[in-house]
Amino acid sequence: MQPRPNVLWITLDSVRADHTTVGGYDRDTTPNLQRIADSEGGEYFSNCFAAGNATALSAASILTGTYPSHHGLKISNEAIPEVLETVPERFRDAGYATAGLSRNSYVSSGTGLNRGFDRFEWLAASTLLDVLDPMTIAKYLLNIRRHSAGVTTDTAKHATPYLLNEVTKNWLADFEGEEPFFFYLHYNEPHRPYYPPLPYLSRYTDDLAISAKEAANIAMRVHYRMDEIVANDYDLTEMEQRAIEAMYDAEIAYTDEMVGQLFDHVQSLDLDNTVVVITSDHGELFGERGLLAHRIAINDAVTHVPLVVHGLADVDYPFDGLIQHLDLVRTLAEFAEVSTDGLQGIDMRQTTREYVLSQRQEANFDPYLEHNPDFDTSGYHTGMLTSLRTREFRYEKSNGSSQLFELPDETTDTTDQYPDVAADFDNKLSEWLATDGQPITTGEESRLTDEMQKQLQDLGYME
Repeated sequence: MQPRPNVLWITLDSVRADHTTVGGYDRDTTPNLQRIADSEGGEYFSNCFAAGNATALSAASILTGTYPSHHGLKISNEAIPEVLETVPERFRDAGYATAGLSRNSYVSSGTGLNRGFDRFEWLAASTLLDVLDPMTIAKYLLNIRRHSAGVTTDTAKHATPYLLNEVTKNWLADFEGEEPFFFYLHYNEPHRPYYPPLPYLSRYTDDLAISAKEAANIAMRVHYRMDEIVANDYDLTEMEQRAIEAMYDAEIAYTDEMVGQLFDHVQSLDLDNTVVVITSDHGELFGERGLLAHRIAINDAVTHVPLVVHGLADVDYPFDGLIQHLDLVRTLAEFAEVSTDGLQGIDMRQTTREYVLSQRQEANFDPYLEHNPDFDTSGYHTGMLTSLRTREFRYEKSNGSSQLFELPDETTDTTDQYPDVAADFDNKLSEWLATDGQPITTGEESRLTDEMQKQLQDLGYME
């Protein structure tokens, strides 16, 4: 019998599939993801869709194996319900050593997503000295220009993947026993604000009529003015649009290098039978439907994410088949002989998907209305929003209102043109919402510390 696999799951933050090399982008932003996908044992799944439009929803779906309306984080709960078994708990109970490392406050003890990890750290200013050894800190400071904007007190201009990698390497060194391990790593890059480290600053600015530093400053200003920009009919100039995308792409390129270095380190260890997963929790909006970041909409820009897997044996799933993180979670659990009761993904060895589901919490338009009381909200759904997507159509429903889009057009409602298609989607979605889409429980309160809330404010999640 084949031994149970080790699992290293790496989640990037805010990477949309069409801004990656593996996704066919015209900028070579992710050569390492491409290299890993092309290597023996590697695979790129080109049609992976996140279960949620933001970290809280999507990461919780990865770490519980359930959809957002079921686990309820940011929908009906402020933390994962105690009655809901997490994926790390399942692996730990099956004899796995478990470890989790995160830079995002939504993946922390504040939301309950630390549950089930033998060892877990949320990397923050207050925990650096506890988590990092003096040599790692010294190496970072000596190479600070390679991993940040240089010597500055602005924490938004410092990238942390290098530090996360070093902690991961140290922890992996402890996994030399006979028991397999499950390791979850959550980078915070390339999440806004987009300010890439100095060696990457000019990576994609040659065709701009401004300097790389000016482009980075534009990206910072757009970050802090995001709500105002959306409220005022997305009033970015063409130069500003190109500048923020150049900085975003540069951040992806830096993060890709860090992923490549970590992958190579893992390959150098005596860790046979290790599955490495590299994906993103959600994408990012750059003007689609007049929006920025990853609020309000759940179209492809914010739900279609890269998925590269290395070391997954005996799975003959089509590389372009519709797939979700929950499916890979379920399949890995099957390989690991872990309990799969209650997991909502499919077993990739047994079946394929007809459609994917994505969800968004109730919309909050207040940040836009504060800047423009006349901001038109009529074009957006207000309540909890669920999307059902096939290869040809996307169907969205919220509070009884619905829209049907014929892809790739995600702005024109074609319900009247395809009434039978819309009715079929509605039946499927209504049935799902009444069964698997129901919350396991409600009312769990937040346990976010002041420091965690401050980070989420800096990232634009909280006011």
